[in-house]
Amino acid sequence: MSVQPHPSSVRGAGPRAPWKGLGRRARRLSPSWRWLAEGVWWIEHGFERARAHGRPEEDSRVRIFLVLAVFGLVFAGLGVKAGYAALFEAVGASYRGAASDRSRADLVDRNGRLLATDVIFYALFIDPSQVWDRDVAYREIRRVLPRLNADRLKGAIWGDRQVIVASGLTPEERARVHDLGLGGVTFAMEDGRVYPLDGEARHLIGATDTGGQGISGAELAFDKELRAEGAAGAPFELSIDLRIQGVVENELATTMAQTNAKAGVAIVTNVQTGEVLAMASWPDRGSRNLATSGHYEMGSVFKSFAVAAGLDTGAADMTTLFDASEPFMIGKRRITDFHAQNRIMTLEEVYLHSSNIGTSRLAVQMGPDVMKDYFGRLGLLERAPLELVESAAPRVPGDWTPTTLASLSFGYGIMVTPVQVIAAVGALSNGGRYVPLSLRKGGALGAEPRPVVSPQTSLNMLDLMRRNVVRGSGGRANAAGLRVGGKTGSANKWTGSRYDPAVAVGTFIGVFPSDGPLDAPRYAILVLVDEPGSYPRTGGFVAAPAVGRIADRIAPFVGVERADDRWQLADGRPNPTLRDMEASL
Repeated sequence: MSVQPHPSSVRGAGPRAPWKGLGRRARRLSPSWRWLAEGVWWIEHGFERARAHGRPEEDSRVRIFLVLAVFGLVFAGLGVKAGYAALFEAVGASYRGAASDRSRADLVDRNGRLLATDVIFYALFIDPSQVWDRDVAYREIRRVLPRLNADRLKGAIWGDRQVIVASGLTPEERARVHDLGLGGVTFAMEDGRVYPLDGEARHLIGATDTGGQGISGAELAFDKELRAEGAAGAPFELSIDLRIQGVVENELATTMAQTNAKAGVAIVTNVQTGEVLAMASWPDRGSRNLATSGHYEMGSVFKSFAVAAGLDTGAADMTTLFDASEPFMIGKRRITDFHAQNRIMTLEEVYLHSSNIGTSRLAVQMGPDVMKDYFGRLGLLERAPLELVESAAPRVPGDWTPTTLASLSFGYGIMVTPVQVIAAVGALSNGGRYVPLSLRKGGALGAEPRPVVSPQTSLNMLDLMRRNVVRGSGGRANAAGLRVGGKTGSANKWTGSRYDPAVAVGTFIGVFPSDGPLDAPRYAILVLVDEPGSYPRTGGFVAAPAVGRIADRIAPFVGVERADDRWQLADGRPNPTLRDMEASL
């Protein structure tokens, strides 16, 4: 019988370097990868060594050790990650990371009050192949979610494939369905846009579609920026002040009820920066923003633009006389005054008594080139450069004949939007600069104000508008101590065959305070009443009172203090100094 040598005595059978069985490729590995390969080789052959030495218990121990090691490493990694997140990651970082790539920034007003925000909703899916009891599933889901469409739910449960049953479920609604423990019911997270004001400033804020894309208002105008700010976790500030917006909407609704009007508009702006502080359109649930897309012939509001052009070109001054003793004839056309004075009047009196005859004579005297130039400077011949895409272009005359110039001087023959008019009046009251309106806090980016009229003309127009409130047709817009100035506008609407006095538009555009330095804080207020049912239908009756009330209520928000001026005391009483001075003349 031959004797077999002990394995250890066979050449090369003794203890071997673990890597020797790994081949040439393994031997070429870097030291770190070679260490890993050796570890794998050692574990792999540990079971064979245990069996070769007749120690099966070591085989089990190695296996148990391997399982424990793997699980230990996994849990150690999770623990390290959890500890790092708790100690070093920013609060809310995990939530922000969970948001979809369509997340939008919060929309806030100029004081940080929330206007719109993204929230997490859920979509409900049903796979009928996994529903255990269809009758029970239908009955229970209907019980906890009664708002679901019954036919749609029934079609999903008794269908042949997985479908979405509802979207926009709140976390509470999702929990109620989830707690039913039904088979075949799953959920998916989705972003949704919500508007906590429930309709306030809706035309201005706008809306998004189900895909998170802006489709109107500020949501569309600033869509790219809202996405960029959303990714950065910062809010986007609009120019509006919710306190002023609330006042404007309240007063517009009151005016609509008092006048039984078809529609209306109210706007407040900062004339120095062009910032829109409030904008409201009535009906508030209507689809159109009439402030930006409504076209109107606004009547005598346009006398401010004609008079400003006359003063700025030197064609007239406050003492220039205009014959309004009889109608003004242009060919066969006969122009008359609503408040006829039947006398020769100064330019100031033409403005205060809102004389169509006087401004027509001035416009025809200046001619088409001057009128077109100043109307263009005032932004009346093109859409208002506001960020809202709803800002519409005006409907301007095709010719500038003398009869057209006469009509333009008192607000007929051209249809403009309210935002165009309030921007133009802002230029007349801020020192003569046209500043584009903006919904961005701080004003339009890169806007370069353009000169419209001289500073002296601006001072003259401020004084003239103030006189119109204390002595002319705008008396109902007065607010004690706030030095409101402005101009009324009344226009009959074209009904297809004629201008019908029973279908009218009444407007008032005001500025306050009308005194002080040209660069002082100053605010414009426009109220337009479309087709008032009450009589009289003129702007002085239907729109001016709302302007006065708005100024009175928002003055504390914009920091305008009540004070005396040459016309009235801060409490609204006539200034006795002026009365004594007039008595001595």
